[in-house]
Amino acid sequence: MKPKYKHNNNITYSCKYHIVCCPKYRRKVLLEAVDVRLKEILALVAIELNSELIEVEVMPDHVQVLVECDPQFGIAKLVRY
Repeated sequence: MKPKYKHNNNITYSCKYHIVCCPKYRRKVLLEAVDVRLKEILALVAIELNSELIEVEVMPDHVQVLVECDPQFGIAKLVRY
């Protein structure tokens, strides 16, 4: 299987980032409707910032996100939004 590369005017890339976010003191607050809304928000942000949300896993005390974004845009800016 050939890797899938993306490109823009300057570069060709395939940068995937694994992000883990935890609530303060790892309290179990990501339950029921909160996890559904969080996934919706993450999908909207990914579309808005031209990145691809590959996978999202919401646990009661943390969130794991696998995302692909343009390295010139920067993962720090994506996480900030």
